[in-house]
Amino acid sequence: MNQNKFTGGIFVFLGACSFGVLSTIVKNAYKEGYTLGQITGSQAFLGMVILWVLYFLHSTLFKGKNSTPIKHPQIEKNSSSRPTAWWKVSFAGIFTGLVGIFYYQCVKLLPASIAIILLMQYLWISILIEAVVFKKKPHKMQLIAASIVLVGTAFAAGVFNEAVTLNIKGIGFGLLAAFCYAIFLIASGRVGNDLPVLKKGALMITGSCIVTWTIFPPLFLFDGLFFDGLYKWGLTLALLGTVIPPLFFSFGMPRTGVSLGAILSAAELPVAVISSSFILGENVQALQWVGVLLILSAIVLTNIKFRITTE
Repeated sequence: MNQNKFTGGIFVFLGACSFGVLSTIVKNAYKEGYTLGQITGSQAFLGMVILWVLYFLHSTLFKGKNSTPIKHPQIEKNSSSRPTAWWKVSFAGIFTGLVGIFYYQCVKLLPASIAIILLMQYLWISILIEAVVFKKKPHKMQLIAASIVLVGTAFAAGVFNEAVTLNIKGIGFGLLAAFCYAIFLIASGRVGNDLPVLKKGALMITGSCIVTWTIFPPLFLFDGLFFDGLYKWGLTLALLGTVIPPLFFSFGMPRTGVSLGAILSAAELPVAVISSSFILGENVQALQWVGVLLILSAIVLTNIKFRITTE
């Protein structure tokens, strides 16, 4: 039992680390001259192709066997006996496409270590959305954690460091990414839970690809840019951001449980900051690390509380 939990924890942790290095990879893609539309478009396209191929291969090899539903560490699932319409799942995927567009634009305008901090604001935004839209009253611990996140963000973003100058547009795009991510998590927890992991993921990334290509038409597929080197960045981002995390989470979460899984998935934050510091050479101050630790502590607090109230 403990071995099974340990194995699941490793997969959740690796999935979170996979998410954490995305901003560093995007920064390097920008340095090679690729644009936001080319980066997001190629990632969504290759992620869609990979997931559909994996789904059809799995369906062929394991006929009649359903996969475990995708479980995200930050949301509660609502079960339903009615089959989910495919378009509802794809529509939910639109928001993950918007997350990529807004987040990668934020990465372009701000240090990667700051961009990931702004994305993590989905923690309190999701609490706010559920309170306003679904009339779900937040627990006292959630309110405390949200306050800690805001304080931690002030430290982590370098607000108290006079040498740090933040791009206002970059902050706006980062908060838009966090808002869309919160909507995506809430929507994802309420639709498609009756579908196999790979099919749900493929439908979602199809919606993501549609909205991305609508905003940025995929000219790179016709001008030779894709096969001239863009595919390498698109493939890397697709694997680390679209394929590996949901599959690893779907395997690991049932074994670790929601509370422990949520804490382990928070590895995305320090990994992003560490990679931006060591790989990109960004200067991460001591106060910024204090902010990161505060945000991580808020995640731990909310999920320890969740476990206590559900056990």
